[in-house]
Amino acid sequence: MTSFEQIELDSHRKQINADVKNLVEKYRAIFDWDIPEIDETKADKLILSAIRKALDDFEQQLLK
Repeated sequence: MTSFEQIELDSHRKQINADVKNLVEKYRAIFDWDIPEIDETKADKLILSAIRKALDDFEQQLLK
C-alpha cells in the first residue's frame, strides 16, 4: 500500500524535477557569464556534484 507521504510526493514530482533543472541551469548560466571559454562538461559535473553535496548536507541537518 502506498503511504500518504508517497502519494503527496508523487503529486509534486514534476515540479521538484523542474525546480532542480532550473537550479542547474541557473548555475550553468553563471559559469558561462564568468568564463566564456569554459569546458561545459566539466562545469556540469562540478555543478551537479556541488548540488549533490548540498543535498546530502541538508539531509543530515534535517535528520538530526
